[in-house]
Amino acid sequence: MTLSDSTIHEADALAVTVVRAIETEDRSAAQWSDADRAWVSQAAAAEVGESAAPARFVAARARLALARLQERFPTLKQGLHALAWRPWVGTVVVVLAFAAGLLADRMGGSQRINVLAPPMLLLLAWNLLVYLMLLLAPVLRLGRLQLPDVLRSAVAAIGAGWRRSRGGRTPATPVGHWLRIVAAQWASIAAPLYQVRATRLLHLGAAVFASGVIAGMYLRGLALEYRASWESTFLDAATVHALLSVVLAPGAWLGQVPVPDLARVAAIQAPGSENAAAWLHLMALSLLALVVLPRLLLAALAAWREARQARAFPLALESAYFRRMLRGFHVAPNHAVVLPYGYTPSERAIAGLDGLLQRLLGGAVAIHQVAPTGYGEDAPAGTPDWASHPGTRVLLFNMAATPEQEAHGAFAAAVVAQSGTAEPLLVVVDETSFAARAGDDPQRLAQRRKAWSDLLGTVRVTPAFVNLADPDPASADTALDAALFRPDR
Repeated sequence: MTLSDSTIHEADALAVTVVRAIETEDRSAAQWSDADRAWVSQAAAAEVGESAAPARFVAARARLALARLQERFPTLKQGLHALAWRPWVGTVVVVLAFAAGLLADRMGGSQRINVLAPPMLLLLAWNLLVYLMLLLAPVLRLGRLQLPDVLRSAVAAIGAGWRRSRGGRTPATPVGHWLRIVAAQWASIAAPLYQVRATRLLHLGAAVFASGVIAGMYLRGLALEYRASWESTFLDAATVHALLSVVLAPGAWLGQVPVPDLARVAAIQAPGSENAAAWLHLMALSLLALVVLPRLLLAALAAWREARQARAFPLALESAYFRRMLRGFHVAPNHAVVLPYGYTPSERAIAGLDGLLQRLLGGAVAIHQVAPTGYGEDAPAGTPDWASHPGTRVLLFNMAATPEQEAHGAFAAAVVAQSGTAEPLLVVVDETSFAARAGDDPQRLAQRRKAWSDLLGTVRVTPAFVNLADPDPASADTALDAALFRPDR
């Protein structure tokens, strides 16, 4: 299986999360019936074709199911809109960052710039610290220092719009219940993508903020004359020149503009000064070299990672939910052949079994019931009804009967021997009659289940114990899944 077989796009991943939550929670099929599930599986299979990758079928099925669910429950669409990423957050980050940078550059009311403490020095220091953290994070695990993580998490939370239920705020309706579950699940599933997306916005915001600072320098410089100077209690001109040669070196290299020599540095020691244009150019170029360009490069890298993650949400196709769904990945209906042994199930039990098989096998299931085999008779190897119908073989026993190796065990062994790996075998022990006889006696029920399990275990069969006349959807589905997918088969 390739990566594309088990991954889907972000929008499809949200749809799958929603439909999975609804189908998992609505076990009784009160809001989303077995007929709905069968229809959507067949429609999706017809749309993508049986040769498509499993992930394409899962995504198509989720889109079709979600469209029908939103027609029935309009509030579901509104709730999901609140869960999706908010694209306007990126625009807000960029606009606010540029405005903040434009207003942050205050070169003082005296219109003098101290070249030892230029307005961009703190910004340079902060960005260099961020780069150092990024370099050391893989080795020293410093990638989650408090301030950057808080900023990134805040941006991710605002952009995600994850709804947190508060007491009494969410309506006590099926849709409200589904949305609470989806919100929690989607927050976990989408967190890696939203963290990368927030990282991209923070890098972009840092680049735009520095651009705003540069713009502020030049805008103020157009209207006012600024004078460059310096003063220090401990440093002389030679030391100051050496420091400035290091700090402004990136700007000097990028713009091919030399740092003023020692004589010029000595000449502007307070109270001396000179027009600050050359110094502003060096400061702006240094910001461009050390902040704007590296941050744009990091933003581009984050955007690439974001695009990859947005296109490749992983699907746990080995989970019981997806395995059950993929059984319905057929344009033509699935088939199941039911063979009762030693008893004739009631109409109510057959109806219950039909409903369970519809969910188990996915899609529309054509169920064919073979005439019951009498107690002590041989397995119907030559019976046309049993041999000529392909599909899942369902062997049906009655728990009310005492399991006997010579009868039930021998019959089960013969059926197992006849069944091939291409036609899965499902053994169901119907508890209907025994439950009516035993009443609320869990000990008798457990003893009889153990007796049947021990007997069928001799032929490597794991039975599903179900009260077919009144099945509990959750426990019955789990039991049938476990019985159909046996590790020793």
